[in-house]
Amino acid sequence: MHIEPGVVDGAKIVLSYATAAASVGLVAKMAIDTIRNDGGFGALAMRSVAASLLVFCFFEVLPHYPVGVSEVHFILGSTLYLIFGAGPAAIGLAAGLLLQGVMFAPFDLPQYGINITTLLVPLWAVSLLAKRIIPARTPYVEVKYWQTLALSTAYQGGIVSWVAFWAFYGNGFGAENLGAVGSFGVAYMAVILLEPVADLAVLAFAKTLAPYARNPMLYHRLHHAAS
Repeated sequence: MHIEPGVVDGAKIVLSYATAAASVGLVAKMAIDTIRNDGGFGALAMRSVAASLLVFCFFEVLPHYPVGVSEVHFILGSTLYLIFGAGPAAIGLAAGLLLQGVMFAPFDLPQYGINITTLLVPLWAVSLLAKRIIPARTPYVEVKYWQTLALSTAYQGGIVSWVAFWAFYGNGFGAENLGAVGSFGVAYMAVILLEPVADLAVLAFAKTLAPYARNPMLYHRLHHAAS
């Protein structure tokens, strides 16, 4: 979902500064919720560091390839949410993306506001959706495939929607741009189908961590009903 340089440029890129600021506000809210309700500042810090390192690895190690107006990545945003919670996952996505850009892709840094908006707003939507479709009595290690599919679809669908918005905002609705956006959306279908499988695999492994269920490194909801 690294939108290609030049898709949004000139004066138009100013909009990304506003959306990025709003996204940072969402990160702050999710982080404060973690501090208040799920382990305090220490837990937030530990999980955020772990999530940041994982996001960096996702961007650099997992398969990724340019398609149309952006790149297709296995970001595993819903997986990060289920394991670490919304606040650490959001910080991890923002920090991991920045680290990757500084170290390996400085040409992506001018689009950083665009890219963190594309990553963080869908994560916030996932946190809201999880509260609606996963009963409060259900620990996340017990979620079903359809629930992980719904979360993954919401996250990846949000990414595709934001990429399409930025592409149309930057380059209009010409046939070439429509084709580029369409090819990106089709390519992301593979991510939508595979990420729930990754979620379930990670959650199956997380069940073996039940003896460490109160470890501040793990989201409390992972092994426990909602409080």
